[in-house]
Amino acid sequence: MQLDSKNVYLLLGSNLGDREMLLTEAVEQIENKVGAVFSRSSVYETAAWGKADQPSFLNMAVGVNTTLSPLQVLQEVLRIEAELGRIRKEKWGSRLIDIDVILFADQIVNLGAELQIPHPQMQYRRFVLEPLTEIAGEVIHPILKKTVSEILGILDDNLTVTKI
Repeated sequence: MQLDSKNVYLLLGSNLGDREMLLTEAVEQIENKVGAVFSRSSVYETAAWGKADQPSFLNMAVGVNTTLSPLQVLQEVLRIEAELGRIRKEKWGSRLIDIDVILFADQIVNLGAELQIPHPQMQYRRFVLEPLTEIAGEVIHPILKKTVSEILGILDDNLTVTKI
């Protein structure tokens, strides 16, 4: 039995190496391993968040149509990160590539530290909401019951996020 397809929104980030190439390669691998990429935001230059003494990030959001479960999506994006050279050493530290599951259809998933959907910090982070609003502004956060655009509109985060 095949699962129904769902729309999942991912946030990609890179602040080491050839950042643009890493984002492009990540999107290609997502297309091959997770599902059809139906939407991608512009790329945004973002000041580092959480640990400011590091290079700025390039971030972008993608919408993917997938038949995978939320946990399978997480497992695939972790594999993609590893294949692109990601080594997890330090929370909020510099990284070649980071891929976060932000929204998965209208589902709420709580597997503790392993996976939480919607991403539990998305509503506090401009670097997530700016690119996500570009491609999914009318998508409703299943817990907050507000659109992504509405959440961005009330955001209290002054981090510098610039479309490039």
